[in-house]
Parts: sequence; C-alpha cells; structure tokens
Amino acid sequence: MATPTEQKTPSFMTSMCFGTIEEEQILPYPKTRPQDVELLKNVITSLDQLLKPHEKDFRAWDRAGEMPPSMIEELKQFGMFSLIIPESHGGMAMNATCYSRTLQEMAKYDGSVAVTVGAHSSIGMRGLVLFGTDAQKQQYFAKLASGEMIAAFCLTEPGSGSDAASIKTTAVKDGDHWVLNGNKLWITNGGIASFFTVFAKTGGQAERGNMTAFIVTKDMPGVSVGPHEDKMGLRASSTTTVHFDNVRIPAANVLGEVGKGFKVAMKILNSGRSGLGGGTIGVMKKLLALGTKQAKDRTQFGKPIAEFGLVKQKLGHLVVDCYATESTVNMLNHFVDSGVEEYAVEAAIAKVFGSEAMWRSCDEMLQVAGGNGYMCEFPYERIMRDARINRIFEGTNDILRLFISLTVLNEVGSSLKELSDSLKGIFDNPIKGFGVLSDYARRRAAIATGVKREKSHFTKLHPAVQEKGTLVEELTRDLAAAADRILRKHGKNIIGKQFATKRLADIMIDLFVLSCTLSRVSTAVQDKGAGNCTKELEILEVLSGQVRRRVKSNFNKIDDNDDEHIKSLANHALELEGYAWDNI
Repeated sequence: MATPTEQKTPSFMTSMCFGTIEEEQILPYPKTRPQDVELLKNVITSLDQLLKPHEKDFRAWDRAGEMPPSMIEELKQFGMFSLIIPESHGGMAMNATCYSRTLQEMAKYDGSVAVTVGAHSSIGMRGLVLFGTDAQKQQYFAKLASGEMIAAFCLTEPGSGSDAASIKTTAVKDGDHWVLNGNKLWITNGGIASFFTVFAKTGGQAERGNMTAFIVTKDMPGVSVGPHEDKMGLRASSTTTVHFDNVRIPAANVLGEVGKGFKVAMKILNSGRSGLGGGTIGVMKKLLALGTKQAKDRTQFGKPIAEFGLVKQKLGHLVVDCYATESTVNMLNHFVDSGVEEYAVEAAIAKVFGSEAMWRSCDEMLQVAGGNGYMCEFPYERIMRDARINRIFEGTNDILRLFISLTVLNEVGSSLKELSDSLKGIFDNPIKGFGVLSDYARRRAAIATGVKREKSHFTKLHPAVQEKGTLVEELTRDLAAAADRILRKHGKNIIGKQFATKRLADIMIDLFVLSCTLSRVSTAVQDKGAGNCTKELEILEVLSGQVRRRVKSNFNKIDDNDDEHIKSLANHALELEGYAWDNI
C-alpha cells in the first residue's frame, strides 16, 4: 500500500490521525524573519498614525452604520489595500506572517476597518493572486494596490450559504463571452467594491459543484448592488447584496479552470484564514489591556477587583487562550510561507479555535467590566458585537468542524479500503498474505500494543517540556485508534454522523493547538533557558490540563453518549415548534 507520505506530503493533522507525529514540521518553532520584523515595525507605526486619531470616531461610525468615504481614502493613502500585491505592481508583497500580523494590529483598533481591508485581500482579490493569469494580474493588480479598485468575494446566495455547491447563479457561454445572471447575499465591501470574484454554475442545474470563478467589474452593464445591510456588528463595514442581470463577461475573465470554481473558492478561503486568525489575536490582546486596567482601577469591598480570585481566573484564562491562538496562527503562517501544500485542515483549526477563544474573551472581559461593559460608552459591547460574526463567516465553525474531521477520515478510509484489499486471499496463502499486509495494519497493531515505532514519539523537545510531549504522544495514539474505530463503526454513513465527527474534530483542534504551543514553549526554553520562561511553562501547564480533560471526555463519548436522547428532544421541539412543559 502507498502511504499518504509516499503519495504526497501529508498535513500535520492527517499524519496524527495515522498515529504519526511529523515533528520536523513544527520544531523548532518558527521565528519571524529579520526583514519581516523590520517591515512590520514600519507598518505598525503607520497604523498607529492612521488609526489612533480615529479612536473616538469608531463608536460614532458603528452607531451610524457607515464608514465615511474619507476613511476609505485614508486607508488607500496608507497602502492598506496593497498588502499582498507584488512590489512590481505597487504592493507590499507581504507573506502570510506579515499579512496576518498587520490585520492583528488593525483589529486592536476597530473590527469594521480590519474587515474592510481583510475582505479585500483575504478573499476579494485572493483568487487573482492564486489563479490569475499574467494578463489578468497586469490588468488589475496596480488598481487593486492603490485602492482605485476595492475587491469583494461573491459566493453566498439567499439559498446557498455553507452549501456552496448549491448556488443558483448561472453563467452561460455565448461566443467569446459568458452571460451571468443571479444574486449574491451579504457581500462584504459590496457597496464600495468595483472588483468582484464571482462564482456561478456553469453546468446543468442538477450538477452540484460544477461552478466557475469569474472576475466581474462594477462597470459591466447589469451589475448592481443593494442597500447597506443593518447588522448586529461590524456595522461600519459595507455589506450589501450584489445583482447580476445578463452581465456579459469576457472569456478572458475566467479565474482558474472552467468547472473548477468550487476548488478555487475553497483554496481562496483556506489561504485567507490566517488573516482572520490574526484579527482574533488582536482583539484578545486589546481585551487583555482593557480588562487588566479595569481590574486594577475598579475598587470593591475596599480593594481593587484585580485581587479577587475569580477575576484573576478570567484574566489568566485569557492569557492562555491568546498565547495558544497566537502559537497556532503563527504556525499556520509558517506552513504557508514555507511552501507546505497541505494546510487546509490546520487553517480551519486556527479559525475555529481563534474565533471561539476570542468570543470567550469578549464575554469574560465584559463581565470584568460589570455594568460598564454593558454600556455603549465603553468599547466592550461593540467589540463583542463585532466578534460574533467570526464564528459564522468564511466557513461557519460547525461546517468547518465537519470539514476538519471528514478530510482526515477520507485519508484514513482510503487506507482502510486498501487494507481490505490487502487481506484478500490471506487464508489461501498465510505466509504470502502476511507479507502484503499494509503499512496501515502494522501501524494499527503498534498503536493497539503500545509498541514504539518511527515518528510516534518526539525526539526534539527540550527536556523541560518532555512530559507534555508524552501527553501529546499518548493522545495521538488514542486519536488514531478513535479515527479507525469511528470509520469501522459507521462506514460510508460517517457523513451523516455529525455528533461523532464533531467530537473527532474537537480532539484534533485541541491536539494541534497544544502541539503548536508545545513547540513554541520548547523552543523558547531552548533559546532562553527554563528560568527565563516560567510564565510560558505555566501557560503550557494550564493548556495541557485543559486539553487532556476535554480530549479524554470526547474519546469517552464516542461510544458512551446521550446523542439519541438529544436528537429525540430536538425532534420533539421541532414537531411542536416550541417548548412543551410550561407550568401554566
């Protein structure tokens, strides 16, 4: 059997589901290159100059639900739409590390500003970067870098959200043009964009996923946008519908291959998720600054509330969440910048963990602020409203959990199929049959017996963190066994077993985040000595305890759970469309 490693370099998490720890992918922990540090220092200085004078304006813009054109112009003047465009076309040519850190800094100030810039670069024009022809790049890059053109990503439709393959917008070939018809919903930057990456079905309506990506510009006849959406959060950013009525698109405006638009969309979203991850880190750092100051300044019962244990608990957990998210997002950026091809699962993990850690942080720091946190005079409630969408857009966390687990289960399932093939005729010729047993079967036997084998253990960790490395090794063996057990139990029906796949995804999320944090702390101790890394070691101690408890619980619930009762109660509520036990 050809192992995933022989076919292609597997992702770190795919390998873990086979019981393998590819430690060379994460150790030593990546350091930011000196030239990137210099660039980021200049960018951060520029962002301070750009955004600090507007700190009082952000609240006003949020209440009004609109960012003034003058602010968009300032963003253009400071080059904020040129971040990932090559220098030869007037851009800053940022790699993933620099881009993610730039959005982190922007998010510290205001979510609407960060998402305006992020939607342009992370998804709006990312398809041009990844799939554009030389002619397309020559035509549009300079205008996108200057902000003369602002970009938007048009995938979601009124009847098609997470199920992207079910879009109804169509493009029909007509000579050397395509004729586009349809409507897109909740398009970030829709009202200010003039460059749209649009996805349309180019096969029959019954063909799921047969779509193509197109470059559409606002000056094409038939393109129109709806009014600004009145949103819960990110209110100052532009979100609109976009309509296409018999829009004639030159064939030269196809992005990627005809009929391959679904892969284009997924590649764009995967590639852009490190920017969203950077934004979550920025928000958490801002909340920690706000929360610590509030805790020190607010006095109750004769002393600052910072001295109370439950307040310290909230602040301490925020520190752990922020450090763990940063460790994970930086590792993802390293994967992207070093040319790793398979990182979609890790990108989804960074998005899920970061957005949920940020949400917990918003909730807890608002709680520290007490009544002040609930008042619009203070920034907590706006930060919370802005943060909520992160668990929904660029892939809802629920769908991404299914993506995380089903992606690796697909790899494991392929090996199970090959294992089945390798066993054919084994009893006809036992010696020959044993000789062709697959590598997967040998790995499975080693996992079951606890026998050491290559790449099942860390060899490069600092001794100060080896105990935590042993925990990761143990949980990795359990993960491989669980993936095997789930597939054997459910077979092809695994697609519909969302409770099981969610638990597996949560285990994978925890293991990747812990592995990244373990790598970071190990490298820090290696560089600075354990005595100078006491707080990092404390973070690792807390996180490893959290992960151990959550993962063990999820493993236990794979076979022993109350899933059928939960589904029965949900069905009861669905039938009644409400609650049955009112006491009146």
